[in-house]
Amino acid sequence: MLDFRYILLLSLTLSSAVLGSQKQTCEKTTVAILGGGTAGITAAQSLSNNSMHDFIILEYNSDIGGRLRHTTFGQAVDGNPRTIEVGANWIQGLGTPGGPQNPIWLLVGYIVGHIQERYSNVADTLRPIPKAQKYGVNSTYSNYSSILTYDETGYNDYSQLFDTFGHVYTTLEELAPKKDMKMQAVEWWEWDWEYAYEPDQSSLVFDIMNYNTSFCQWSNENNFVWDQRGFNTWLKGEASTFLSDNDERLHLNTIVTNVTYSGTGLTITDSQGNCFEAEYAICTFSVGVLQNRAVSFDPEFPGWKQDGIATFDMGTYTKIFLQFSPDEVFWPKDTQYFLYADPKERRWYPVFQSLDTPGFLEGSGIIFVTVVHDQAYRVEAQTDGETKDQVMAILRHMFGADKVPDPIAFMYPRWSLEPWAYGSYSNWPNGVSLEMHQNLRTNVGRLYFAGEATSTEYFGFLQGAWYEGKSVGRLLCATT
Repeated sequence: MLDFRYILLLSLTLSSAVLGSQKQTCEKTTVAILGGGTAGITAAQSLSNNSMHDFIILEYNSDIGGRLRHTTFGQAVDGNPRTIEVGANWIQGLGTPGGPQNPIWLLVGYIVGHIQERYSNVADTLRPIPKAQKYGVNSTYSNYSSILTYDETGYNDYSQLFDTFGHVYTTLEELAPKKDMKMQAVEWWEWDWEYAYEPDQSSLVFDIMNYNTSFCQWSNENNFVWDQRGFNTWLKGEASTFLSDNDERLHLNTIVTNVTYSGTGLTITDSQGNCFEAEYAICTFSVGVLQNRAVSFDPEFPGWKQDGIATFDMGTYTKIFLQFSPDEVFWPKDTQYFLYADPKERRWYPVFQSLDTPGFLEGSGIIFVTVVHDQAYRVEAQTDGETKDQVMAILRHMFGADKVPDPIAFMYPRWSLEPWAYGSYSNWPNGVSLEMHQNLRTNVGRLYFAGEATSTEYFGFLQGAWYEGKSVGRLLCATT
């Protein structure tokens, strides 16, 4: 009779041998790109353009684009529901005559015929706008003079306060404390709406520099993208120049959970237990993902790197969409924006924007309101029903309770809760030095970083992600 202890020892030995023979083999590559948003795709394009083709892209979602994100919304009023952008929506700063051009505008720019004439009349300093640039993505000039002002009593013309404020970037130090809610609403319009934080929580020096690099270097114009293919059409077009259909280098639905790095390379693990070995990696995770430790890094980042990540801000910019029956639209269709000054709360649903306006999604019956920072967190934490009731109460204050029907569709994203984003875009906080920002940007060994947040000049802007992806791609090609 066999001894029980012998059988147990034999069993353990055999099990160990079987497990050893089934040891997982990691996919190997020269460069692993973590994230398939703008920075990740442009980094890969830069590698490819420099004859570096041995890379992989690990993307959390089922498609590329990152925070360039759209969805269909509302009831079909002409046979099809409308495509709306829940993420990035504007091309910010276009170009100057014979001068530098925003690279996003060169890829995207398109003005439909009857809007082209109107656009050209808005700013005499702009060059003639070509009808289509590389990808012909439909967009329309955001006319910030097309605005009506309201308070809790309804229409109340306090537009003269825009002149009182002048240019917020040059007079900000003279504006605190703000005297009344109307002035605070105008301040929100001038500052918070751009940077997703209040002026006193933002770096005046670096935010002014950030503004100047886009709007003074190129032009002070914004175009709102409403293309029914989605804003990320241009990014997919660029990706198609170096990625083939079903390219094995693009790993979608891949949730990175751990990055182990050393002086000789990196091992990356995903939520399914798959692993990838790379000589170098480019991390394009948002500041929000890094701050929330959604991915573990082994070893932990050195103190200077952790400080750089912790001291920067990730803002949340939440667009809340409502659709009304097209024959029940109650706001002036020839106006783009409606500013609301709440009597008690500075940031309480301050700016509504019509999409049922000539040059946008005419006949859609869609309007949306934007909230940022604390109000965005509050809204994203509550139910759709609670938010809808609050928004509808404001609209009925503004336009009259008897004139505002119930919406036929309602929705909004929750960017602060998305585990692959944890916010919308970054902002430079008050008190953060250039050195601290460089700590956020600097590589740790063979792990490099890129994204809108790592751009000194263009943080928070789509062009920041574009430039940073290109830059780190070229840097790695020079290194390898």
